[in-house]
Amino acid sequence: MGRKWNNIKEKKAAKDKNTSRIYAKFGRVIYVAAKQGEPDPELNQNLKFVLERAKTYNVPRNIIDRAIEKAKGSTEENFDELRYEGFGPNGSMVIVDALTNNVNRTAAEVRAAFNKNGGNMGVSGSVAYMFDATAVIGVQGKTADEALELLMEADVDVRDILEEDDSVIVYAEPDQFHAVQEAFKTAGVTEFTVAELTMLAQNDVTLPEDAQAKFEKLLDTLEDLEDVQQVYHNVDLGE
Repeated sequence: MGRKWNNIKEKKAAKDKNTSRIYAKFGRVIYVAAKQGEPDPELNQNLKFVLERAKTYNVPRNIIDRAIEKAKGSTEENFDELRYEGFGPNGSMVIVDALTNNVNRTAAEVRAAFNKNGGNMGVSGSVAYMFDATAVIGVQGKTADEALELLMEADVDVRDILEEDDSVIVYAEPDQFHAVQEAFKTAGVTEFTVAELTMLAQNDVTLPEDAQAKFEKLLDTLEDLEDVQQVYHNVDLGE
């Protein structure tokens, strides 16, 4: 599957020194998920997924509860889900997912981030075809063989299972996300190290040192934007 997922998450966590930024992003996406359906995760699969993901980032319970309570209220704050595609230095590819209450502001900020860091915005479809939507679920306390066996017994199809550091990482079709989690929960797993629906590049590229420095600055700039939820790319950032 290319790069190691744990390495990606560790690098991201190292950059996310301001945890309040992470919590603010989760507060927004939890609010939207609860507002679009029932505020009960057992009745709202999208909210259930968001909360599972929030756990892997140690989002405090009070942030989660506040967002859900806000969704239950009379607040009519509307957000649009947007996807931008573009190119970084040396033709590297980037996908940006945003959640915004001001489309014009977000588009301008994302475009400026690309332009100021050696990149440029592309049209819809110019990059996404080189990525695969993928469910990524990580657990500890199991080997890859044990994970494969229990998933087969549960009749859950997966793309790949890899042992990465101290975790087993399962890669599956997006519609298998909850099935994979339920199979592990039935086997006694109570916590997940990774719980993501992501876009994985079909092929990673390695940039020369100067281009990589510029690319990492582009990533930092995009991830710092309030409206940006996720940034996906095809660059191998190394160990």
